[in-house]
Amino acid sequence: MRILYIDVDSLRPDHLGAYGYHRDTSPNIDALADDGRTFTNYYVSDAPCLPSRTALFSGRFGIHNGVVNHGGLNAEPRRSGRHRGFSIPSDQQSWMRALDGADIHTCTVSPFPDRHDAWHMLTGFQEFHNSKDSHAPADHHYEYAADWLTEHAAEDDWFLHVNFWDPHTEYNTPEEYGNPFEDVPAPEWPPQETIEEHYELYGPHSAFNPQSASRDWSGTFDCPRMPEEIADRDDFKRWVDGYDVGVHYMDHHVGKLVDLLREEGVFEDTLVVLSADHGENLGELNVYGDHQTADDKTCRVPLIVHGPDVEPGVDEDLHYHVDLAATITEMADGDVPDGWDGESFASSVTDGESDGREFLVVGQGAWACQRGVRWDDWLLLRTYHDGFKQALDDVMLFDLAADPHETTDLSEEKPEVVTEGLAKLGRWHDDRMLEAATGENGGNPEVPDGVTDPMWDTVREGGPLHCKGSLEPYAEYLESRGREGLAAKLRERHG
Repeated sequence: MRILYIDVDSLRPDHLGAYGYHRDTSPNIDALADDGRTFTNYYVSDAPCLPSRTALFSGRFGIHNGVVNHGGLNAEPRRSGRHRGFSIPSDQQSWMRALDGADIHTCTVSPFPDRHDAWHMLTGFQEFHNSKDSHAPADHHYEYAADWLTEHAAEDDWFLHVNFWDPHTEYNTPEEYGNPFEDVPAPEWPPQETIEEHYELYGPHSAFNPQSASRDWSGTFDCPRMPEEIADRDDFKRWVDGYDVGVHYMDHHVGKLVDLLREEGVFEDTLVVLSADHGENLGELNVYGDHQTADDKTCRVPLIVHGPDVEPGVDEDLHYHVDLAATITEMADGDVPDGWDGESFASSVTDGESDGREFLVVGQGAWACQRGVRWDDWLLLRTYHDGFKQALDDVMLFDLAADPHETTDLSEEKPEVVTEGLAKLGRWHDDRMLEAATGENGGNPEVPDGVTDPMWDTVREGGPLHCKGSLEPYAEYLESRGREGLAAKLRERHG
């Protein structure tokens, strides 16, 4: 079995043609979707980058593997414990170890382990090509992947993971690539009125300071494609053009990978999977060009599967990205470890059967401490640390069918739905803690912190990494920009 997994940073599905976008950002990805299977409600269990990929490659939720943050105690996986022998116990083996057990040769082309010191992600990979410059555009990473495919594509039984960065802030697609969307209207949302409302609120990556990076609130980016603020629709168009051009540039190199498979005569025999580590907020909850919440736009990602034995069509069921590890392992005739939280949906991929989850709980621990519950058309957000975002309340409820950009909090109007959502969150949390205490699924009670929710550890540490210790620096930055009133509100809210 040949498997090409294209892993794109910060790719939100509704900016792809296959998901209905009006701009022609993704002709090559759309072509894969035309003959493949497209999943419309596919969510990362843990966001953003480090928690997401740790969950995927371990097959376990962050609440079990311990990684929910980008720093501190919860940026490294929990140990296996006293029952570890010469190697990691078989029930906790990584995704790549499971594929190795199915005689699949595994290789990754990615700067990610180096960028995040996330060497645990490589567990089980037989080859690692460090494409190093994590901010480099797609052509840089493509060259590594092309060299590997030219040498190995015609061989049997391989898995190649290729990581592209381009839709991630900062938007640095080479200037000579131009702007294919210069004369194409921007999305209608957010309207001018919403932008003006957002501009009067504080928050990292808000309309007022969208370029703000951790601990440097005045911004560190020097990119022509990114305005210093988003005060009106013209600013927003420039900003969203930067994002969409990144998607288009990445898609061009996806096409080049597909063409290379065709040249090697193996495209029709290769399972091509395209997805992302998380999405990207483009104004939702007053976050512009980043991934700071546990909402639909940060946690919902595309999943397109194309290849032999794939049933073409659309799957609208709810799935976690950790389910993909179990799915691909099953399709490769491998054994899915008992210690994974992921559940295979291979029957959907190959037979078109409905095989989704009743509801999902997703988390954010690097820019806020927050969990989201997704069921039917509802999204409930429960916030434990707001990451200095004025737009976030403790409990918020959104009807995604009527309000896909999460503009209207219905928590006061729909108390019965809030109660239902909180009950689902409580049930999910209790089930995960019970698994942690008994060693079922992804749980492991053999380590000192095995029955601790890492989200609470992160709150105890002082909050998510990218905001930890930054209350006063951010308040002082607001004051330096003549926003004393916002600084006062920030200090009042956080004491």
